[in-house]
Amino acid sequence: MALINPHINFNGNAEEAFTFYKSVFGGEFSKVVRFKELASPEFPIAETEENKIMHIALPIGKSNVLMANDVPEFMGKVNENENRSKISISTESKEEADKLFNGLSADGEVEMPISDSPWGSYFGMFRDKYGIEWMVDFDPKYNGKV
Repeated sequence: MALINPHINFNGNAEEAFTFYKSVFGGEFSKVVRFKELASPEFPIAETEENKIMHIALPIGKSNVLMANDVPEFMGKVNENENRSKISISTESKEEADKLFNGLSADGEVEMPISDSPWGSYFGMFRDKYGIEWMVDFDPKYNGKV
């Protein structure tokens, strides 16, 4: 079966954001590649860009990976207030839903507080302090499986 793993673009703060995400989800980065590691005569990297993240990956759970990069200045800025696609997390318990919702939404903007929803699940939605939109859901009928 195919897996879907979200990939997020940042304006130079991917490492900071992913250190925060790691503090909430736990685990270790499976990969961190900086732009300076790709520098060559054919692909010169500006000194201001060399320590930015070209690729970072954080495994979450048994088969998910959250990935990201910093967008190089020559490609323009990411609009951090645009409506990006949301990252949806299905949890195995209300306690796990609360932990992830409260951790990830810290210093962010809660769009819908986590609570019992009209459709029968325990659900909440927010934009984290880095502008990334998340949905956290626990549905006892599916026990954390979509």
